Amino acid sequence: MARIPVTRRISIDESEVSESFVRSSGAGGQNIQKVETAVQLRFDAANSPSLPEGVRERLLRMAGHRATLAGEIIIIAQRHRTQLRNREDALERLLELIRAAAAPPPPERRPTKPTRASKERRLDGKARRSRTKNLRSGPMD
Repeated sequence: MARIPVTRRISIDESEVSESFVRSSGAGGQNIQKVETAVQLRFDAANSPSLPEGVRERLLRMAGHRATLAGEIIIIAQRHRTQLRNREDALERLLELIRAAAAPPPPERRPTKPTRASKERRLDGKARRSRTKNLRSGPMD
């Protein structure tokens, strides 16, 4: 079987991805009510031997509502009018999701304190605003 490259280190086997064709939802003309152009792509991420464990966990977490309880990711593509373009779209969306899960996590944020000058600027702005509002109030009787 052919392999689909995802990143330099990760590639998935074509047999791990299954697709079925369904009719697109929504309003449409004569074509859309007879032709099954929408693609439902399924990828069993939980049992895929191609994915490292960390990537698999992040992928299932990132998939959100597209992941089933069994660990299968379902992507439905119906943006285009043809099966071929919808197939390409669904596969590209799956690969983007896997690439995002395979990317290294961002470095942890190191908390910092505001500088003295930024504190003074903030307090000056508050004082200026307070003076403006006080000047707007009418004379006291």
